[in-house]
Amino acid sequence: MSLRSWLFVPGDRPEMMRKAFASGADAVILDLEDAVSPQNKARARDLLAELRKDLKATSSQFWVRINPLASPEALRDLTAVVPAGPAGVVLPKADSAAAVIELSHYLSALEAAAGRPIGETRILPLSTETPRSMFELGSYISSGPRLAGLTWAAEDLPVAVGATSGRDERGAFTPLCELARSLCLAGAAAAGVPAIDTIYPAFRDLEGLRLYAQRGCRDGFQGMLAIHPAQVPVINEIFSPSAAEIAYAQRVVAAFAANAGRGTLVLDGKMLDAPHLKQAQRILASREGS
Repeated sequence: MSLRSWLFVPGDRPEMMRKAFASGADAVILDLEDAVSPQNKARARDLLAELRKDLKATSSQFWVRINPLASPEALRDLTAVVPAGPAGVVLPKADSAAAVIELSHYLSALEAAAGRPIGETRILPLSTETPRSMFELGSYISSGPRLAGLTWAAEDLPVAVGATSGRDERGAFTPLCELARSLCLAGAAAAGVPAIDTIYPAFRDLEGLRLYAQRGCRDGFQGMLAIHPAQVPVINEIFSPSAAEIAYAQRVVAAFAANAGRGTLVLDGKMLDAPHLKQAQRILASREGS
């Protein structure tokens, strides 16, 4: 199942968390990193178990963004997170697959200690936040079975290289961020996992969000990060196939099934081959998972 909407919410704001879980987001990410001040991190960890008891009826997956593995906060986060039983962990400042593998070892030990099934906690790396990460996007093919997808960000990387912004005066991504975006797409495809597009920061500009999400869907992203509940319905709509797309995909699959052994065929006056079949199958699979 490919998750369409991934909604961040501060991990120390219970009232915002409950609104997030009622938003219809496919995944809600309780943020223990950037959204929580250093003095509130311990309180945010304490809230995890208490909050989870109140959310048994939610349809949203429960994820947590921990602090970077290089931070002393990371193991404290994981010790609190794993017993709460999240669907997965969002890993910031991931340089390569090695960070996913390291986190996977920690998760296995903590799952065992908590009496949880080994391997149940998935991992979504923020894969473009450091300069080194730009040269390692192809490494995620060796991440292991916990890898749930790849996503990227347009904030930390420009700061790390000394840029003043990741966007130009028109609001478009700078070449460095466009490169990060493209490499995230390619890295996810190579690893066989969904690519998740980054946030649209102007959360009240829903028309701008729609255009941005449409571009991401066209380019191959299968979902998108969000920072406000109001963004969720737009993201879910754009990253869900329309009725017309589903109907056409069904016709493509049926045409190839009726012509077994043929590598190419014609439908509605257009030549189709293996990539068209694969795309149709992907559309139908996303419908079944939504």
